[in-house]
Amino acid sequence: MRNGGRVMGKSLKPGGIPSPIPHPPFPQVIGLLGGTFDPIHYGHLRMAEELAEALDINQVRFIPAGSPPHRGQPRAEARHRLEMARVAVAGNPRFVLDDREIVRERPSYSVDTLTDLRVELAADTSLVLFMGSDAFLGLTSWHEWRRLFELAHIAVAHRPGFSPALWEDALPDALRRQLSKRLTAQPAELAEAPAGRICLHAITQLDISASQIRDYVLRGKSLRYLLPDALIDYITENHLYA
Repeated sequence: MRNGGRVMGKSLKPGGIPSPIPHPPFPQVIGLLGGTFDPIHYGHLRMAEELAEALDINQVRFIPAGSPPHRGQPRAEARHRLEMARVAVAGNPRFVLDDREIVRERPSYSVDTLTDLRVELAADTSLVLFMGSDAFLGLTSWHEWRRLFELAHIAVAHRPGFSPALWEDALPDALRRQLSKRLTAQPAELAEAPAGRICLHAITQLDISASQIRDYVLRGKSLRYLLPDALIDYITENHLYA
């Protein structure tokens, strides 16, 4: 399109030759969702979709844990959990599977994963670690938890009707101080720095858990509408959780 001798989106060099208008580079914002995914289900997928949409994030990396240090060993083997995650994220262009913790031959600490990503990515890339409100309550038990804020932002998903005041009262003192210092209600701030902010966001509450799904398999109950049909087929074909 032309407008007053200009090509829209371009400037004209002498002689009428269009040249691109330079645009300043904009830092990339990447969401990260880790977990055992034993199995992955609609609760994980919907949380990632809603947080990404609300925070204007174009890529979310799903990172299945290999050897989680904070809980018992997963019921399904790592190769199955990785494949189930692959099946689950297929078809969503913003979802990407990252297998680094599965192939890593040491415990899956988030601080190590974030450190690796910082080495790989451009320095101004914003990383946003997704987690639920219950996981955030226990953050001080995580390995080198204070370093997480040096490496990433944290987006905390919570249910509608959630009371921040009551939740904050339940936080350990050290974590409450971090929340007070880092909390933002402006999603755009996550793109303005690579790390260091905390954002709270209400998401659709789906009362689904991996333990519930495993129990349903054991009892022969229907899994429909708890996870994608392709995952139900995978679980059945590979005799998982039975």
